[in-house]
Amino acid sequence: MMKRLLKWTAIVLVCGFVLLQFSRTARTNPTVDEARTIEAHLNVTPEVKAIFARSCDDCHSNRTRWPWYSHVAPVSWMVTDHVRHGRRHMNFSDWARLNDREATYLLGDICKTAKQGIMPLDSYTLMHRDARLTPQDVGTLCTWTETERQRLAAIKQEAEGSRQ
Repeated sequence: MMKRLLKWTAIVLVCGFVLLQFSRTARTNPTVDEARTIEAHLNVTPEVKAIFARSCDDCHSNRTRWPWYSHVAPVSWMVTDHVRHGRRHMNFSDWARLNDREATYLLGDICKTAKQGIMPLDSYTLMHRDARLTPQDVGTLCTWTETERQRLAAIKQEAEGSRQ
């Protein structure tokens, strides 16, 4: 009796898992207009660009590399949700949509979340070990973000001075 119950439970679970695969999520990579990217608006160094590519772009750009498990429900739902939220918060492929205040804030946020170990997410680095940020990576990001914040402030100050 118990064996039969276990067998039918397993069959129902397998059938449920198979049926879940018919529920597809939208895994998109919108076209990247290079004129709108972070690289077009800020002085992104090669070192920072490499860190972004390794640790950030999959969730914070339109250049997401969708891994095999992003095609398997229910994990695909979580991955798609993380990418959607990541792009909504900060999208390196659509940096042009930000005003100066937002860009300055997000630059500070990059350093803060890297220093605190919030980003990249633990759930991401579990499957992408090379995405983990080293102390040197964090230092590189924070130095770069502070330099860019100061540069943006100087540009803004210069623009305000020329209006007077």
